[in-house]
Amino acid sequence: MANENIRNIAIIAHVDHGKTTLVDQLLRQSGVFRINEQVQERVMDSGDLERERGITILSKNTAVNYNGCRFNIVDTPGHADFGGEVERILQMVDGVLLLVDAFEGCMPQTRFVLGKALALGKVPVVVVNKVDRPGARPLEVVDETLELFMDLGASAEQLDFPVVYASARDGYSSLDPERLGNDMQPLFDTILSAVPAPTGDPEAPLQILFSTIDYDEYVGRIGVGRIARGRASRNQVVTLCGGAQDSEREVKLSRLYRFEGLKRVEIEEAEAGEIVAVAGVTGLSIGETACDSACIEPLPFVHIDEPTVSMMFVVNDSPFAGKEGKYVTSRNLRDRLFKEVETNVSMRVEETESTDMFKVSGRGELHLSILIEQMRRQEYEFAVSRPKVILKTDARGKVLEPIEELTIDVPQEYVGAVMEKLGQRKAELLNMLTENDGATSRLIFTIPARSLMGYRSELLTDTRGNGVMSHIFHGYEPYKGDMEERPRGSLVCHETGDTSGYGLFNTQERGRLFVGPGVPVYEGQVVGECARNEDIVVNVCKKKHVTNIRASGSDEALRLTPPAQLSLEQCIEFIAEDELVEVTPKSIRLRKKLLSKDARTKHAHRANG
Repeated sequence: MANENIRNIAIIAHVDHGKTTLVDQLLRQSGVFRINEQVQERVMDSGDLERERGITILSKNTAVNYNGCRFNIVDTPGHADFGGEVERILQMVDGVLLLVDAFEGCMPQTRFVLGKALALGKVPVVVVNKVDRPGARPLEVVDETLELFMDLGASAEQLDFPVVYASARDGYSSLDPERLGNDMQPLFDTILSAVPAPTGDPEAPLQILFSTIDYDEYVGRIGVGRIARGRASRNQVVTLCGGAQDSEREVKLSRLYRFEGLKRVEIEEAEAGEIVAVAGVTGLSIGETACDSACIEPLPFVHIDEPTVSMMFVVNDSPFAGKEGKYVTSRNLRDRLFKEVETNVSMRVEETESTDMFKVSGRGELHLSILIEQMRRQEYEFAVSRPKVILKTDARGKVLEPIEELTIDVPQEYVGAVMEKLGQRKAELLNMLTENDGATSRLIFTIPARSLMGYRSELLTDTRGNGVMSHIFHGYEPYKGDMEERPRGSLVCHETGDTSGYGLFNTQERGRLFVGPGVPVYEGQVVGECARNEDIVVNVCKKKHVTNIRASGSDEALRLTPPAQLSLEQCIEFIAEDELVEVTPKSIRLRKKLLSKDARTKHAHRANG
């Protein structure tokens, strides 16, 4: 039985193709906001990190009304590292809006999210966005999208997808790229006619599959899921089953909500096809099913792709430990990490032989660095190691490593420099396309995931900021052999103290500095990058001795080169195997694992036999 008053859709696309901006316009034009209400752009990106970086990290639910029908809309992340979010959200919807940039066309993440949607049998609507962009080629992009559908093995029904041309930024859509409309009505009408109404027998025993966990300061954990069949009502007693725990227990749905605009509105009852949120269910996990206690039948949950990169999270033991953070103990660190995996299904946390160290695995460097930044802002203090790819062994004992498909858009004059660098990193060129009348090239490679670590900053340097790269997990292939690690060494601090202009002036000719004058440092802290392929111990705290003999001109001002300011991601990419990134709410420092020079020398002698 179909519920004709509801449509459940997810918006999927590559990074920065306009998903969140499109949701903004659908909310505005459906009357969610008052006429005079001031609303910030990308209102769905509610997290501080999302707003700062301009990316969606967590999927968000909203709902709009159009012609008496409620559209439940889920805004999903576009970045490959958050693919786990996209995979489980697709469980809740019947159709997808696939956004494709009218200039860039289909990108690696477009292939990834579309492949997941088609495999689950979702009905697609293609939205060619940014048709107002200079150089837009909407009709060519539709042809590219059709080819992608065929490559991914779409069914005959899925190949017959409707196309809407839109500018999410300016708030209009049209079915004809030559005759642009004034509003989003063509898109609303297309969704209404193309996306099927959700089905499910409202008289059957209840089943709700929970795909997302939210959190509220007042009511605690909130499970978001779709009612597959039956009716849910407030204060109903149900049985939770399935999921990773695979255990059964009775719980009470103390509060029941539906989404209206940006708010959760409390309701008494909801029936099959609805996307609802429930509160009061203690210990609820993603993938669990709430069933009628008289008919316990858990629903299957989607398989989430495995992590490909791991890092060690370590209790901070530097001389400055505990000075800036609020949560500094191994118990604090352990509780926070295991709390994260309850809602972050594509992340894994494992305990190690040491009680002060935890192995955290995720989809990529960005996936892990977002967690580190969130913990830092929550006043945790800890240290992290260099990321490592997760290797596998096949049935014949052969070692396999994760391979990424890398796409780089770069001006023609920089193609040679990019290909030379990637050749050293064991990349293999799959395809090379010329675009914009020969002005730019799109290079498509397969490359070991470990080779991408630290490459983004190199690409920006080699292409003077003009190169754009994106990558997606390709599969596991035989290990490609060892490759050169970081080509330069570190400048390591000799003693604990405050940096001086005199000490920095005498050090700066040795390499690139990361600290300025008057900064507290400690022995073993990495204060710069050496110009040579070796670590050098430097005294950046050295002060000029005062004498009572002065020569004219000897006291002229020392000219210091401004220090390089590394972001968290750049620090993680920079560190070597024997180094850590110390993360506190106020500072990010680089350091050696062994702070004493004598300890490092002894360790090196033992390692060399």
